[in-house]
Amino acid sequence: MLANLTIRDIVLIERLSIDFAAGLSVLTGETGAGKSILLDSLALALGARGDAALVRSGANQGQVTAVFDLAPTHAVVRTCEENGIEVDGPLVLRRLQSGDGRSRAFINDQPVSVSLLREIGHQLVEIHGQHDERALVAPEEHRRLLDAFGGLERERAEVAGHAQVLRDAERQAEELQASIEAAEREADFLRAAVEELEALSPEPGEEERLADRRRLLMQAEKVAGDLNDALDMLGGNVSPVPDLAALMRRLERKSAEMPEVMDAIVEAIGQALDRLEDARSGLAAAITELGHDAGELERVEERLFAIRAAARKYRCEADELPGVAADFAAKLDDFESGHDRLARLQNAVREAEESYVEAARLLSERREEAAQGLEGAVTAELPALKLEAASFHVHLQRDDARRSADGFDTVSFEVQTNPGTARGPLMKVASGGELARFLLALKVALADRGSAPTLVFDEIDSGVGGAVAEAIGRRLARLSERVQVMSVTHAPQVAARANGHFVISKRVTDEGRKTATAVTRVEAEDRREEIARMLAGATITDEARAAAERLIVGESQAS
Repeated sequence: MLANLTIRDIVLIERLSIDFAAGLSVLTGETGAGKSILLDSLALALGARGDAALVRSGANQGQVTAVFDLAPTHAVVRTCEENGIEVDGPLVLRRLQSGDGRSRAFINDQPVSVSLLREIGHQLVEIHGQHDERALVAPEEHRRLLDAFGGLERERAEVAGHAQVLRDAERQAEELQASIEAAEREADFLRAAVEELEALSPEPGEEERLADRRRLLMQAEKVAGDLNDALDMLGGNVSPVPDLAALMRRLERKSAEMPEVMDAIVEAIGQALDRLEDARSGLAAAITELGHDAGELERVEERLFAIRAAARKYRCEADELPGVAADFAAKLDDFESGHDRLARLQNAVREAEESYVEAARLLSERREEAAQGLEGAVTAELPALKLEAASFHVHLQRDDARRSADGFDTVSFEVQTNPGTARGPLMKVASGGELARFLLALKVALADRGSAPTLVFDEIDSGVGGAVAEAIGRRLARLSERVQVMSVTHAPQVAARANGHFVISKRVTDEGRKTATAVTRVEAEDRREEIARMLAGATITDEARAAAERLIVGESQAS
């Protein structure tokens, strides 16, 4: 329930804090005192659209804070937790409205979007008035309220679950069907591509490895050519070794004649021949160690160029070729074996649809029973509200071809205000005053089912008096036994039934330069005086005070 409402610098409200309790609370006061401002402020805290015009003249920004006491099991607690908001104690909704039109929203001092604030506020408070077009009078809410009245939440959840299963099965079948159809259009291409890529069998990173190997082999080819040229020069036809060897042998024969001259020369030539042989042996060993294979370079280049050509052909990077091959193979498999899988999925769709239809039919039957009960409950409330000639109807329109999470049914509330007149939608047929009374009868019939924990009625008794006002007060009091009820009222019969009574008035501040709205909780004598004012008007007579006393005492005894 709403425990406290604090308002600062909103229109005529300078600073205001109101504590509320369970039961029925009424807000009374003369016309123009600021009752609508109070409700606009509450609506702002609940996520209504902000407006710079709401900020009090001379202030930079206005602020409204609403504090709620909730049971730990309330749906709002779950919604907050799903959005990362911790709820450990009271739930505090706060809205800041700047004079430049911007606004900020907070829940438990955590910044949130206005849409989330509105979603949570809708679950906490319903504000209804004569011309309200939300909640109960909105046709899209009628199905939910009928289900709440009939206690059909479990059946509706089952239908929603079957609808989700059916949607998932249909989506999978549609996706596979589209895949098969696409594969059929390109089957020949897919077969050729899969055959080509399977033969090529590319591997991730293979292009880079082949390119590196190609560079190494090309470098080795150049080095090997130089080494072979050097080896050929030292050991081939142009080698100087045979001539040097023959020269050394001739000189050796002469060395006996002139050893002191020839020995050193012969020795030098012999050392040169040894070094040349060492060089030849080293060249041969280097060529063997390098292991240049012209055939390998050719094979590497052929493989590398084939991979690059395939990448260009299939418009992808070379490293993506294995994935492309797998994708083509999967599409071909969809084509070649997808019909069997499609048949299984289509069978799953039929089974899901059968389960959905069974659950939706059961829900429709239960709704028909609930509709009769709701019609009877609301109609029973109408005579005392001076709508004895009126009737209330729940119009169910069933479409067995419908496959929605809500089932087969479209639900709308219709009324007939007088015998012989046409029955029609609640919003179109009922006048403002009638609409308010139909609304109250509906809320009483629903009681704590399908309602927010706090209900606010804005002048729902406008234009009525006497027995009708008394009947409205009695029903508001009965409703407040299950949910917290607040009512802005001009009817003393309603005010007399309240557990808490707040008087809204204007006062002049700053030496008569500014007007501010004040709210005072009245008890005992002050409350009797306010109800007497509501009875008598500007001049309160002793007869009005006595009548007020009788109303208060009578309502206290009745309760």
